[in-house]
Amino acid sequence: MDTALTTQIERDQSRALFGQTMGLVAVTAGFFALGAYLGRDLSYGAGWLCYIAAFAVLIGLNFAAAKSEQLAIGLLFGFGVLIGVGTAPVIAYYTSTNPQAVWQAGGATALFIAGFGAAGYATRRDLSGLARVSFWALLLLILFGLVSIFVRIPNGALIYSIAGLVIFAGLVLVDFQRLRRTRDIRAAPLLAASIFLDALNVFLFFLRIFGNNR
Repeated sequence: MDTALTTQIERDQSRALFGQTMGLVAVTAGFFALGAYLGRDLSYGAGWLCYIAAFAVLIGLNFAAAKSEQLAIGLLFGFGVLIGVGTAPVIAYYTSTNPQAVWQAGGATALFIAGFGAAGYATRRDLSGLARVSFWALLLLILFGLVSIFVRIPNGALIYSIAGLVIFAGLVLVDFQRLRRTRDIRAAPLLAASIFLDALNVFLFFLRIFGNNR
């Protein structure tokens, strides 16, 4: 009886954490959309400054999560606005030149996150090894992106985007398994930030792919 009660309590905690985390992801996405609208006329230079500010807020979120859940949630929403403003010049460019690509990228992102997220949440296999591989692969991808700025690589943009999607497929699996295994409701803002970043990067990779197929 005690075992059954403990199991039920753990399931209730898991469902509560899942609901709160995904709710925070949805609200953060709304703040991102607001930021993207507000920053639609910004220059790329101003966008980069907002990007830097957004990741400074993200660092603050990591420290705040252990002290105050309300502060962490406020920083999460602030991060959503800032990263939206930072991304706005890119989205505005595609909206003006190939608006269909934006909708295609949004739809593909929703299916991608739903599919790999469900797989990560359901799997019983330990994905810690995949987390390490994905982390190092992401660093290599960043290095590849920097090299491609100075060296012309045939189909470099397509290679970069497809490789990014493969890497973030692994990261989405890992993050959703973390979501299932975590029991502390105070971890919801951090988990939401991680999942939102996964979705944002996947969206940008798809946007590049669909935008270049005009």
